[in-house]
Parts: sequence; structure tokens; C-alpha cells
Amino acid sequence: MSGSLKLTCHACGVTNRIPADRLDAGPKCGTCGARLTDGKVHEMTFREAEKASKVDDLPLLVDFWAPWCGPCRAMAPEFAKAAQSLRGKARLVKVDTQANPDATVRYNIRGIPQLILFDRGREVARLSGARPAGQIEAFLRENVTLPA
Repeated sequence: MSGSLKLTCHACGVTNRIPADRLDAGPKCGTCGARLTDGKVHEMTFREAEKASKVDDLPLLVDFWAPWCGPCRAMAPEFAKAAQSLRGKARLVKVDTQANPDATVRYNIRGIPQLILFDRGREVARLSGARPAGQIEAFLRENVTLPA
């Protein structure tokens, strides 16, 4: 992979341009210093996730969930495992639908957990219900081309 990639910082929301061949080196935000590809799941507001879905050059998988949802809480460790496995290839984030009700309206979410995959500014695919890490990873691989 050559050239550069744009990634939105999960901590401050600033868009960063980083060399594509440096994804594995743990690039940091030029504004706040947060790691951009740390292999962790990060909470985002609806607006932050929407910006990242439009700007980021890496695939973005958003888990729309709520704290009162049992299946959402049960899937959280599996989602974290998938994020670690896909480090530098895709970014996985969570949006709390209880705190961000606009998200459910904007994306027509009828049930949670709801996974929506974005790639280069557009929605690519959806997956409903709690899933193990292997199925989450397979879902990404089937629907987008991941960097090597």
C-alpha cells in the first residue's frame, strides 16, 4: 500500500493524514497524541462516528448498542477481540444509541446490537445480533478489501 490515509482521531475528532506504510507503527494524532490504530474499541458520539465514516480511508465498523441491552454487553468482549485482530486493517467503534438517539433515526436501526460497516464514505453492509469475534472478522473480510 502506498500513499497516505486519512483517519479521524477517536479522542479529539481531528482528521489526520498518515503514510499508509506506517499503519503498523502505531501512528498518533498530530493534535492530541492519541493512537490512531491501537486495536481497541473506542466509544464515539453519533456525530464523531458519522464524520469518521465519511472521512476515514480504513473500513469503519460501528457497533450501535445500549447499556441496558444484554446481548450488546455479551458481545462487547468479542467485538474487542475482533478489533485487536483487525488492528491496522479496520477500525471498530461503538455508538451508544441511548445517548445518541439521532443515530437510530439516521440509520433506521430497529434492533441492537446492530453492526454497520462503512468504507470510504458509504455504508457497505449490516449485521444484526450478537456475534463471536470470528464472525465479526469474517463479515469485514467478506464485504471490504482489507489492507495487507
